[in-house]
Amino acid sequence: MKSPAAIASTYESAGVAKTKLSFRKTFLLGIMAGAFIALGGLGSQIASVCAPDPSTARLVSSVVFPIGLFMVLVGGAELFTGNCLILIPVMSKKATWGGMLRNWVIVYLGNMVGGLAIALLANFSHTYAFADGALAQSVVNTAVAKSSITFSDGLLKGILCNILVCMAVWCSFGADELAGKVLALWFPVMLFIIGGFEHCVANMYFIPAGMIATSVYGISAPSLSLLGYFVTNLIPVTLGNIIGGSLCVGAMYYLIYLKG
Repeated sequence: MKSPAAIASTYESAGVAKTKLSFRKTFLLGIMAGAFIALGGLGSQIASVCAPDPSTARLVSSVVFPIGLFMVLVGGAELFTGNCLILIPVMSKKATWGGMLRNWVIVYLGNMVGGLAIALLANFSHTYAFADGALAQSVVNTAVAKSSITFSDGLLKGILCNILVCMAVWCSFGADELAGKVLALWFPVMLFIIGGFEHCVANMYFIPAGMIATSVYGISAPSLSLLGYFVTNLIPVTLGNIIGGSLCVGAMYYLIYLKG
């Protein structure tokens, strides 16, 4: 297992490499990551829909959802929330602010495409017909809840979420073997799901999936709208994810292990 100082050095190099990827590779890897996270979200919804109570449902969901990040980190993909750690090489002056922001924008858009693709596939394959349509109703309910949060809740839950997601990425860098990486990433992600925190890339699947399901399954949810999706949820959650990942994890570890 690598020491925390060694992890910092390893990620510093990895972050520099991320800023130098071509537009094509960055965007396509972003689509893959968005789809992987969405598939983890879809699996967690299916697994938890028949749980007897909300606490059990959240626990079951937390066990399944990390499969998405597992595919991102082991399969290879570019995830916006994890890439908030690129601030580490920027602060050490081995990468530029422009390179980081370019990566963030391209990856964010790619993640959105990947999440929407899975939302469309899940809806039109009628995957949500599971449990006599209970899954479809649950998908819509999730979208309504997420698109109705207050700005402060979205921001603060976004901070808490990406502290844990970036710690999952950070801890996975500490292991050299596959089994160690899986264990390292699984538990922080489980904790973010159990806490009910907000992940902007996951929401790029959860909210569109619910919006599309209202039409496919004839479920009434008049409060769902693009305004609720982008303005009420994605803006505060994305800002919170940036603060949680870049400042609370990335900047702190740079100051502790890399700053001379």
